Amino acid sequence: MKNFKQLAKQVITIEQQAIAELAQFIDDGFELACQLMFNCQGRVIVIGMGKSGHVGGKIAATLASTGTPAFFVHPGEASHGDLGMITANDVVLTISNSGETGEVLAIIPVIKRIGAKLIAMSSNPKSTLAKLADTHVCIKVSQEACPLGLAPTSSTTATLVMGDALAVALLNAKEFTADDFALSHPGGSLGKRLLLRLQDIMHEGERLPLVTAQAKIKEALVEMSLKGLGMTAVVNDNNELIGLFTDGDLRRILDEKIDIHQDEIASVMTKNPTVANKNMLAAQALKIMEDKKINGLIITDENNQPIGAMNMHDLLKSGVL
Repeated sequence: MKNFKQLAKQVITIEQQAIAELAQFIDDGFELACQLMFNCQGRVIVIGMGKSGHVGGKIAATLASTGTPAFFVHPGEASHGDLGMITANDVVLTISNSGETGEVLAIIPVIKRIGAKLIAMSSNPKSTLAKLADTHVCIKVSQEACPLGLAPTSSTTATLVMGDALAVALLNAKEFTADDFALSHPGGSLGKRLLLRLQDIMHEGERLPLVTAQAKIKEALVEMSLKGLGMTAVVNDNNELIGLFTDGDLRRILDEKIDIHQDEIASVMTKNPTVANKNMLAAQALKIMEDKKINGLIITDENNQPIGAMNMHDLLKSGVL
């Protein structure tokens, strides 16, 4: 019986080596490819056939989502009308492991006539494709993970990684931010993590749990039950936040000799609690709560007056958690 686990480990080892070997190809050709895409006034058009085409589609998607407008064009379709998508302001990134793929080479003269800049990505810097291009990015691997040396395995992995290297280099050069990234990822939890701010989910107004320092512990417990956040802010006579009382604090004082009907909340509250501002990203608030092992936050204004409150359940309902 074949040792599938051992075979799988061999594949991973070979592909890890292929990735490690890519570092030597981060050269002037790579630098020029980045410059051409950075200065591109149009779109980056990615072209590839077969497995290279599949990887090219992913590279185009990664570029587009990280600040470099891009899309994939199949070379076969390009020969039947899709070349009309390419303009002189574009940069064309062609992918061919051999650099001799017929369907790709067939459209190079038209791309050159249009006037678009051409980047070749192949394993052979002396290939026809490399010689016709404005710059060449090498993706040569010492061996495929396929034992027959036929199925594109290590080579497609190397191509994918080199595409990521281009995309991330451009992302940094363009000073692309998390907010920029969110604009192209508004759906699902990713967009919510990046765009949602506390002002969008916090409990405010009548829903904000709030008691004064003179309130009895019983009154604070009633406020907590009514507002349902497992906590209440405690303020002074100027409505400034001076403390917080939570379900955790309640469990802590159960063994103490207290009178919930007579003792004031100020005697058992947590002083100087962690707070947030309304413009803070919900994802940032989540990080603070995880680091400090707390389940809720009070949101204050510039005068240290409570204006909102939120807890882990709010993050869960909003899709951030």
